[in-house]
Amino acid sequence: MQTMDGNMLFVVLGAILMVLTIVGVGATYAVTIRPQMKLKKRLAAIGSLEGARTTSNAAENRRQRRIQEKVKKLRNRAKSQSWTDQILLSMLRAGVQVSKTRYLVGCAVMGLASALVSLMFGLPGVGILPVALIGALGLPKLILKYMAYKRQKKFTSDFADAVDVVVRGIRSGLPVSECMNIIAREFDDPVGEEFRMIIEGERLGLTLEEILRRGLERMPTSEFKFFAIVLQIQRQTGGNLADTLGNLSGVLRARKNMRDKVQALASEAKSSAGIIGSLPFFVAGMLSILNPDYLMLLFTEDLGNYMLIGGLMWMSIGIAVMSKMINFQV
Repeated sequence: MQTMDGNMLFVVLGAILMVLTIVGVGATYAVTIRPQMKLKKRLAAIGSLEGARTTSNAAENRRQRRIQEKVKKLRNRAKSQSWTDQILLSMLRAGVQVSKTRYLVGCAVMGLASALVSLMFGLPGVGILPVALIGALGLPKLILKYMAYKRQKKFTSDFADAVDVVVRGIRSGLPVSECMNIIAREFDDPVGEEFRMIIEGERLGLTLEEILRRGLERMPTSEFKFFAIVLQIQRQTGGNLADTLGNLSGVLRARKNMRDKVQALASEAKSSAGIIGSLPFFVAGMLSILNPDYLMLLFTEDLGNYMLIGGLMWMSIGIAVMSKMINFQV
């Protein structure tokens, strides 16, 4: 009778987990996949409407096509690279100036440290190799990615001021190269560093397209892409560069204000998500101190293992859905 009750309990728990998984997958689809599909359909509809317009404004259409061609060229620059080139590019974007040999040595040290930590916690021998590989290959990439993110964020926060310096300098009669030289001298890194690279490229005789291409490899932000496209189109078509860069500065500031507004509106939801997500681990830690035997049933009994796995799966789905709901790309 007890065996039948236990089997029945397993069936009920399995059914509950299946229902929760289906609900989580449906919520993920509703939050992430469905809006993206609607956006693609909307963009396709807009493109078809633009294609059906008359050619009365042919000059403007030619300019738009030229801008679109430049955007495609900048996006298609990411060619197939070897893993060593990818490592060097990651270090370049993160602002880390170390040799490739030192980086590989650091990866090996992190892998050995991860293996030693896993041995100290009593991990079985089968799991030591995956942990070492994660520590040697995954952890350095995560560190470089985080450093590149912080560097790009600081660059974006100061880039609008740099564009304003160029606009004021051009309107006062200074050449563009002298305005960039002022930014390279007066602004802190990474803005000053990137403009110093541009000045050095001009002194070496590189073309503007090559200089901007290398700059976009180091700083692949949307704001810098706008700046590169404006300079290249301006070099080909002419016009008032000060007014064009002034409009670009207004767009960059509007994007920054919108991004800050979104972060402020989402801060309450982020703090709530952090509190709710940390509560189970906080309660488990307190129970492990007050009554360890009560909590160890989750790790020693089969039913406890199933409950623990189901809870972790459901929490992971909830965290993924909440992160998609409160993280906006502006």
